[in-house]
Amino acid sequence: MAGDLIDLQDVVRGGGADAMLDGGDQDCGSGLLLSLTAAMRRLEPGQVLAVGTREKSVLVDLPAWAGLAGHDLLDVVEGVAAGDRVRPEWRLRIRRGGAAPALQFTTGNAVPLGERLWLQTNFHCNLACSYCCADSSPQTQARIMPPELARAAVEEFAAGGGRELLLTGGEPFLHPGLGEIVAHAATLVPVTILTNAMVFARGARRAMLEGMDRDRVTLQVSVDSATPELHDSIRGAGSHAKAIEGIRQARALGFRVRVAATLGPGDIGQVGPLHALLDELGIAAEDRLVRPVAEEGAATSGVHISLDTIEPELTLTVDGAWWHPVGITNPHLKVSDEPVPLGPILNVMRDVLAVQAAGTAQGRAVFRCT
Repeated sequence: MAGDLIDLQDVVRGGGADAMLDGGDQDCGSGLLLSLTAAMRRLEPGQVLAVGTREKSVLVDLPAWAGLAGHDLLDVVEGVAAGDRVRPEWRLRIRRGGAAPALQFTTGNAVPLGERLWLQTNFHCNLACSYCCADSSPQTQARIMPPELARAAVEEFAAGGGRELLLTGGEPFLHPGLGEIVAHAATLVPVTILTNAMVFARGARRAMLEGMDRDRVTLQVSVDSATPELHDSIRGAGSHAKAIEGIRQARALGFRVRVAATLGPGDIGQVGPLHALLDELGIAAEDRLVRPVAEEGAATSGVHISLDTIEPELTLTVDGAWWHPVGITNPHLKVSDEPVPLGPILNVMRDVLAVQAAGTAQGRAVFRCT
């Protein structure tokens, strides 16, 4: 929300925080980080600090610091600075970590740029998940990628040494030309389709699935919990049962199935039961992924995503190219207004990485006083 006067004392009095820190005009490099660290040390694990700031760069730097320090950014509220109704002020709430065992998300090494390609085949979906980074739903404009565009992109990708193609949406199985896209792409590179597994039980989509090469195509299905309560609260009533049935159908057809769960910091209790369910379904340990919610698309909270915080994975939509599939609704992560050719897009991304690496290598200066 925006436009209200921010009063940190009101936040504390109202029970929204246990302590407050007015950062004023300081940025994280000019003193705020020291004050913030000292304030957090005075809190017990699980307690919340409300931070006020009039410095916009803090909105990027503080979430990154919180993640590195093991704390949770709860929310950010924009208002108007007291005594100054022209300049904005922001209030951030941070919960000190350590109150409970941390939820362990799946990690891995960065994939070299150019070896992995994502195609956003379409944006419309049969579901409207509350944290969807693409902000997809049945009402979303479809923005369907033509098969000829997908063909051109995949051919250039494979010719340049690409090793892995991932198709996502929306729900890719709502794309009427998905079978054509997959049939061509699978002759060049292995293909993974991210799906909710709810729409290929019968009819033309079932025939489309049955026609895909089991040796070259993997399905990645979203399942957030072992029981319907959490999953259905995010994705819609009945979606959990249909997803599990879809997994059983795909495995019965001979497909490799991966399962991805998207969880928040408070969902640690879901992990054990979910693994038990996946054992029952026959999902291999290496085919399980637990990832955090990203603050993109429909999500109102989650992991902060920026050029500085996330490794690039080239992602194409019908109307452009993006730094990473999680950021395809974020205009700051759009690399190009044209999805092809890939060469110039990859060059821009490599230039950004080179500048970031140079900044990291430069490090801190030594200021001699003796």
